[in-house]
Amino acid sequence: MKLSQKLTAEFIGTFWLVLGGCGSAVLAAGFPELGIGFAGVALAFGLTVLTLVYGLGHISGAHFNPAVSVGLWIGGRFDSKELFPYIVSQVLGGIAGAAVLYLIASGKPGFESGGFASNGYGDLSPGGYGLTAALVCEVVMTMMFLLIILGATDSRAPAGFAGIAIGLGLTLIHLISIPVTNTSVNPARSTSQAIFAGSEALGQLWLFWVAPIIGAILAGLIYKTCFAKAK
Repeated sequence: MKLSQKLTAEFIGTFWLVLGGCGSAVLAAGFPELGIGFAGVALAFGLTVLTLVYGLGHISGAHFNPAVSVGLWIGGRFDSKELFPYIVSQVLGGIAGAAVLYLIASGKPGFESGGFASNGYGDLSPGGYGLTAALVCEVVMTMMFLLIILGATDSRAPAGFAGIAIGLGLTLIHLISIPVTNTSVNPARSTSQAIFAGSEALGQLWLFWVAPIIGAILAGLIYKTCFAKAK
């Protein structure tokens, strides 16, 4: 597969992740009559990943997340020369998704961007959780997400079911951590929303790069050390 095709798939996949997942939070979660709440947002994020793991996974591997690319690289599943181009495509795709979402959301009279589904701690945490709680949560949730991905895509795992495990895994992660950080586990997703949410969210963005990358590195090392197929 050509690198250009892979990068296009990563752009589109991250675009869809942000538009679908964050879109459910910005456009639908605030309307009680729709009844989606946190659970609906969590499911929306899981569905975006599940749909495009099957839709584009055969093109790019369906990372749609810089932390996933780093974790797969550390785990020996991804070529280092493609790492930076993948991350750039993912960030640009996320920003494009957030831009489309902003255009849609701002079409409503009286629209205010507010948090715009951004991630944060302290005053920006949905539940008021502090920096340490947010850091631990994002590291652990990303680590578990990568362990799910590495395990579900292992050649020894049942074929054809990886997308289901990964999509449901991301749903569960959101159900746990939305109250803490509004759930990142994805630096591209966090960057895209912070740009439109304003200076306070941008000021906290560093955590949502550092913590997911740490979690991904830990997962790659754990899987490679403890569970890799014997040669």
